[in-house]
Amino acid sequence: MSVAVLLIAHGSRRSAANHDLVLLADDIRRIGRYSIIEVSYLELTEPTIDQGGRSCVAAGATEVLMMPYFLSAGVHVVEDLQKHRSQLAEEFPNTQFQLCPPLGLHPLMAEIVLARLEEGQQAAVE
Repeated sequence: MSVAVLLIAHGSRRSAANHDLVLLADDIRRIGRYSIIEVSYLELTEPTIDQGGRSCVAAGATEVLMMPYFLSAGVHVVEDLQKHRSQLAEEFPNTQFQLCPPLGLHPLMAEIVLARLEEGQQAAVE
């Protein structure tokens, strides 16, 4: 069984914002836990979620973990991403597509917020 990771961000007209997801994918690749890692965007840019899912299958994935790079389970995560998951599952019945929870209130989120607050405080002093 070959497991792929499909990272999903909202998408932006600003290419630098979109590139953050590419850098995250590179970091995850370096860790080496998953052999197939693709990026995708809900709107405004490509690759789309459907294109990313198809790339995972083309690379040999039999299971795709769809990871929303979103902070909360709003309409995009609860409805839009679920719709894409269902469409991909219908298109590829021999591949399992699993929508993972968004970043949300993961226990490490407080540490990340505190680190960013410290960065902001240091920048204000400089």
